[in-house]
Amino acid sequence: MAGDPSKMTIWTGYFDIRTSRTGGRRVPKEASIPNPTLDAIVWAARDAGITKMKRDAEVSHPARPYAKEGRLILSSADAKNSTGADSKEGVIQSIGHRLRRQYKASKSTDGSASPGKKSQRGGAQRSQRKSFKGKSGGQRKKKFGRR
Repeated sequence: MAGDPSKMTIWTGYFDIRTSRTGGRRVPKEASIPNPTLDAIVWAARDAGITKMKRDAEVSHPARPYAKEGRLILSSADAKNSTGADSKEGVIQSIGHRLRRQYKASKSTDGSASPGKKSQRGGAQRSQRKSFKGKSGGQRKKKFGRR
């Protein structure tokens, strides 16, 4: 993929607002969202007018081999023509701005529908309980050397 100029690869990590620029984010914070999904990026690319694309869901970025983030492979000519950009950075920023706009729209509709969901106990915090699985007799182990 690295040597094929007719295709460009877009990784989901390019749009993650929690990642720094040195960590791999390639768009400004105004064009990024938290936890971007491959489906959201595909939607934003289609909204930008890009039609020729292929998605690889279970692929990890070479710099982040621990995360299976996924990538989108686009036709360079189609992406540049439909977005009006002259470089990969312009295409990525165009997709990022559409992604952010869609994220804000979905966030505003979700926020107005339910102002806040509390737990079933009326907002009270649940107490933490210790698990005593494997303890014999149902009694706790005594502390500080007492028998």
